[in-house]
Amino acid sequence: MEFKVGDIVARKSYKCDIYFAVYEIDWDKKIAYLKGLDLRIQADAPLRDLKKINSKELIKHKREMMITKMKCINKIESARKQEQINLGIQRGDSKSKYYEIPGKIVHIDGDKEYLKTCTLTYRQLNLNVVPFFIAEKDQPREVGRIVKEHSPDILVITGHDGINKESKYYRNSKHFILAVKKARKVEPNKDDLFIFAGACQSDYEGVIEAGANFASSPNRVLIHCLDPVIVAQKVAYTPISKIISIEEVIENTITGMDGIGGIESVGKFRLGLPKYKEDSKNERH
Repeated sequence: MEFKVGDIVARKSYKCDIYFAVYEIDWDKKIAYLKGLDLRIQADAPLRDLKKINSKELIKHKREMMITKMKCINKIESARKQEQINLGIQRGDSKSKYYEIPGKIVHIDGDKEYLKTCTLTYRQLNLNVVPFFIAEKDQPREVGRIVKEHSPDILVITGHDGINKESKYYRNSKHFILAVKKARKVEPNKDDLFIFAGACQSDYEGVIEAGANFASSPNRVLIHCLDPVIVAQKVAYTPISKIISIEEVIENTITGMDGIGGIESVGKFRLGLPKYKEDSKNERH
C-alpha cells in the first residue's frame, strides 16, 4: 500500500488503538514519522505496520472526539456556573454589579492544528488567549521574549512528545524543560505566572523541577490535546483569593491523574466594581 505525508493511519501492532497523521516518510528505511491526531504523541513505525484509515472510520472517530469535547465543555461550564453562584455573580445577569476578569493565557504549541483546536476551545470558554505556533525545539529560544511582551497570568507550553521505554529517551521533554526555565528567568514567582508544560509521556518530574506549576505525564501515559486547555481554564476562572484544588483540576481533565499532575497554585480570576457601562465602553472604541 502506498503512503504519503498527510495520510491518517494506525499501527497494526498496537491493534490500531491510536490514529496518527503521517508528517514525514523515510523511503530508504521504509519508516513513517507520526503525530497523534488527538493525543499529544510523536512516534515512528515501519510502513508495513501501518493501516490507512478510510473516510468512514475517520468520520466516526471525529464524531466521537467531538462528543468527548462537548461533554468536557459542558462539565466546565456547569462547574463555572456553580462557582459564579458561590461568588454572588452570574453571567448574563443584568442586576449583577460586578464585571469579570479571568486570567490572560499565552499558549505556545508545537502543533498548528492542535493550536487551532485549543484556541477555538478557549474562545468557546470566554477566555483571553494569545496563541503561538512554535516548534518544540524553538520554544526555549522564543518563550522569554513572549512572556516579556505579553505578560500572561498563565503560560501553556506544549506540543508533542514520546518516550522510548527501553532507552528512556524523550523526544521533546528537554525542550519543554528548558522553555520553563527560560520563562522562570523572566518571572520566577509561581503565583504571578502559572505554567503548564509537557505533552504525551513527558518527563513530569523534570518539568516540575524546572519550575512548572502543572505538567504531564506522571505515569508516562498519553494526554489529550485539550488537557492543557482544561487546566488553564480552571486556573483562569479560580478567584485569586483561592488555592486551586489539585484534585479538582486533574479530575476535570480527559486523561486524569496518570497524565496530569501539579503543585498548589493560586487562581487568576478577579472581580471588578462597578460594572462597565455600555456607553462608556463604546466611547473608548
